[in-house]
Parts: sequence; structure tokens; C-alpha cells
Amino acid sequence: MNLTQLKGKPRTRKRPMVRKGRGPGTGKGKTAGRGGKGASARTGFTHRYYFEGGQMPLVRRLPKVGFNNKIFRTNIVVLNVRSLNEFEAGATVGPQEFLKAGMINKIADGVKVLGDGDVTRKLTVHAHRFSATAREKIEKAGGKCVVIEAQGGKPAKGK
Repeated sequence: MNLTQLKGKPRTRKRPMVRKGRGPGTGKGKTAGRGGKGASARTGFTHRYYFEGGQMPLVRRLPKVGFNNKIFRTNIVVLNVRSLNEFEAGATVGPQEFLKAGMINKIADGVKVLGDGDVTRKLTVHAHRFSATAREKIEKAGGKCVVIEAQGGKPAKGK
């Protein structure tokens, strides 16, 4: 095989650039392929994805319904008291320790301890919120419940 037998790959050559607005002989002269008058003939025009050619867009024709509380929602991570038995008796545990132990995936807006299961060890538990049964079970085992202030310096809602 020699160099004369080599063939180029198909479509590897870039097509020549069309120079718009360079006279009538180029085929893209005068209006430069933009048609006549109107917004689309102007520089910098881009229509929005919901634009319907001047017709009232669907998003504006439909009625506004309801209220969405999503932006005000607090994302609380829950943990049951049965998980606390992993820690040694007399330990002080909080959200960072829960995270390290793999009991929760993230702290988010706070951690709430729920009362499912039983706790057998005396622990000092720090959390943003406690359910009444969780608080009762931790204190019954000889431990303490300490409420952490929520992020931003505000007290946690629903202690």
C-alpha cells in the first residue's frame, strides 16, 4: 500500500462558509436569508420557547390554580430510636455522628428522632426535633434529649 491508495473518510471536509449579505450574486444577498420585515429580520431576535406567533400563549390562556408550598417547605430527616443502640452507652450523639454512622444521608434542614423501636442505652441525643414517644423512651433509658437550634438561628418548629 502507498500514499496514492489512501482515501479520505466521508464527510471529513468542512463545507465552505456561506458569506451572507454580500450582494445579489451570492444567493444570500440583500436580506441575508432572513426574509422581509418583522422581528425575525432584526439583529438579536430570539423567540421564546412558548412563543406562538403573537397568539396568546397556552401558559397565559390556562387559569392559575392553587398554591404551591414547595418554596416554604422544610426538609426534615427522620431517625428512629432503635438506630441509637449502635452507639456505646454514655455517648453524646448528634446529627454529625448519625451521618458518620450512615443512619442518615444528609442533615438538610434538621433531624427529627422518632419513637419507633426501643433504646436500651443511656445516651445524650442532640437533634433538631423529637417526637413525644422518642423523648419518653430516651429518658426512660436514662438518657437526655437536647434540642439543637435550627439553621439560621431560629428555634426548631414543633419541638
